[in-house]
Amino acid sequence: MTAAADLVLTNAEVHTLGSPDETHEAVAVRDGEVVRVGRAFDVELLAGVETRVVDCGGRVVLPGFVDAHTHLPVVGRSLVHADLSAADSPAEAVELLRERAAEVERGTEDDDDGAGGDAASGDGAGDETDWVLGYGYDESTWDDSRYLTRDDLDAVSESRPVVAFREDLHTAGVNSVVLDRYADEMPDSGVQTAGDSGDGEPAGDGDAAAEPTGVVVEGAVDVLREATEPGREEMADLVRAAQAYATARGVTGVHDMVRGSRAPEVYRDLDEAGELALRVRINYWSDHLDALREVGLRTNHGGGSRGGLVTVGAIKTFTDGSFGGRTAKLTDPYADAAADPDAADDETGQWVVAPDDLRDLVADADESGYQLTAHAIGDAAIDAVLDAYEATDDPGAARHRVEHVELASDEAIERFDELGVVASVQPNFLKWADEGGLYDARLGERRLRTNRYRDLLDAGVDLAFGSDCMPLGPLLGVDLATDHPNPDQSLTVTEALRAYTSGAAYAGFDEDRLGTVEAGTAADLVVLDESPWDADSIRDIAVSMTVVDGRVVFERD
Repeated sequence: MTAAADLVLTNAEVHTLGSPDETHEAVAVRDGEVVRVGRAFDVELLAGVETRVVDCGGRVVLPGFVDAHTHLPVVGRSLVHADLSAADSPAEAVELLRERAAEVERGTEDDDDGAGGDAASGDGAGDETDWVLGYGYDESTWDDSRYLTRDDLDAVSESRPVVAFREDLHTAGVNSVVLDRYADEMPDSGVQTAGDSGDGEPAGDGDAAAEPTGVVVEGAVDVLREATEPGREEMADLVRAAQAYATARGVTGVHDMVRGSRAPEVYRDLDEAGELALRVRINYWSDHLDALREVGLRTNHGGGSRGGLVTVGAIKTFTDGSFGGRTAKLTDPYADAAADPDAADDETGQWVVAPDDLRDLVADADESGYQLTAHAIGDAAIDAVLDAYEATDDPGAARHRVEHVELASDEAIERFDELGVVASVQPNFLKWADEGGLYDARLGERRLRTNRYRDLLDAGVDLAFGSDCMPLGPLLGVDLATDHPNPDQSLTVTEALRAYTSGAAYAGFDEDRLGTVEAGTAADLVVLDESPWDADSIRDIAVSMTVVDGRVVFERD
């Protein structure tokens, strides 16, 4: 006798998103797996006394979204600290930080014994309640398009350290307190000064020209990241907040980029306690490589079993920076470099990890059996990563990945296919691709050659979608990918959905159990109020329910 299902979703439009995409009326789940997909009558035969049967009222059921590039604790931070993505101007960003500063002040006053919370960093550099932090500002959307400076942030507080992180986390603004505490630890190349203020006019000579503006990039931002890294207790709170945000948007799994963080420990703690609400594939930064080897953790360890939601992923590295910080590495100069003294000495961007060092790292990690995933935005950086991967035995079998791939040449796209390298891309970055946007300012006419999803897919490249949490939201990404500013690069709705499901699953060696709705696959599902194929605005479709490993982890009231 066939055992009863735990959950049945019926009166639905169930899309398998397989090849071809098939549509059914219902799906049944038992012990974390899909056990039947088909006609409502046939599926409902598996309903027993204790089965939960959900009448979906014609709603659309899809495989759960897998976000192939996240920084989940940063999502939590934007929910707990100042969310600067809501700011429309420098003044609004400062006001949001002032509100956060008032909250910090009240929290400090309530904590009379001075011991409230985890240390902000492993070396005890300061109490976490001392910092005023904001995340996610994007100056490219402001009429006054400039970075936040020390003058802005001194107006927030002259006694507490204040940091405003740009949404790409490659650039930040800091106040004078931060500079006093940490400037000596920051590389000179990462600290902008008044002499290169970026307004097209020299700031003068001597001490005035050498005065830091409060804008810091790349290695200097790393100092702030380490100084403000949450302890275990706060990290658990951040992850709980972030996973609730993610599952409410239909996300059932993430590939999380982790560096010098308590997040891996917290993910496993929550998984052990039954509190983790989505699958987490941890991509460890390259400075964790020796530690991973020492304890015997390799790519794909963990996960894959009922209730085991945490898996070891790839080794992550940078090559270049970002377009927002004008640090992505290009072969030709930035369109706006000539007008900016800050770019005069580096008009094609920066190497964050030099090509020789990158090749050494890739060879070392690949030889030890690790998947590699390398951040590369500019065309020069993309070529450098492909060169490093080409020197390995079988980059396709290892499923080595390139993150972002924002400005790839024709030759690079051909090499992706030839090498079998995964393109892990973020369609929400297309918000910068319109005329007058960030790409236009930085790249000029090259903006229409960014994010070439159609060309990648047509070349046979494995395409995985993620968000980089800018913002986290698969339906936004699908919307943008199907309405590319360069129409020649637009995807169909089905293609875009597959990139956020089976494509992302493939990037994590999970294509046999995730990314489609078929008997035997993991019961990771999302229920949508409208059909993405028919909706006027895909990004505005509401998520009704999210199921992970057969468990309902989000349900809209």
